[in-house]
Amino acid sequence: MTAFAAARSILIALAGFAIGLLLAAMALPLAARAEPAANKQLAATAPADGKTISIVVYGNDPCPTGKNDEIVVCAREPESERYRIPKRFRGKKVQPALGNSWNNKVRSTEEASRMAAGLPDTCSAVGSGGQSGCFQHFQTQARLQRQQDKQEQVATPNGVPQP
Repeated sequence: MTAFAAARSILIALAGFAIGLLLAAMALPLAARAEPAANKQLAATAPADGKTISIVVYGNDPCPTGKNDEIVVCAREPESERYRIPKRFRGKKVQPALGNSWNNKVRSTEEASRMAAGLPDTCSAVGSGGQSGCFQHFQTQARLQRQQDKQEQVATPNGVPQP
């Protein structure tokens, strides 16, 4: 029975291939008839055996003339743009945040580099010693939360928020 099933699946695959080949052969003449119409439209818009060249000229430079059937399209830019970085690559410089001290910048940079490297006491999933600082990180967060709660309690007597 298994040999019969294998032969049947091979026969089905060959029949599918033959049907696909037949459909492709039928579609080929239709595609061949549609192609000359597209070629006639292209021939009407572009010169035969011609070539189109796009050039950017600066200031009062003359636009070059085409040779034979060449079409030259010139875009004119002011002389001040000749040696500049193209507009798409010009970017505004990022201004640093005002009021941020160097101490804060250094501390945040060091913290980020320690986290990225997975050094000990960083609570990072990266590196061999990164997990050792998770408890310390948890304690620091809990201490900061307690301090914030105390400050809020002092600001609002009896724990009732003031409107």
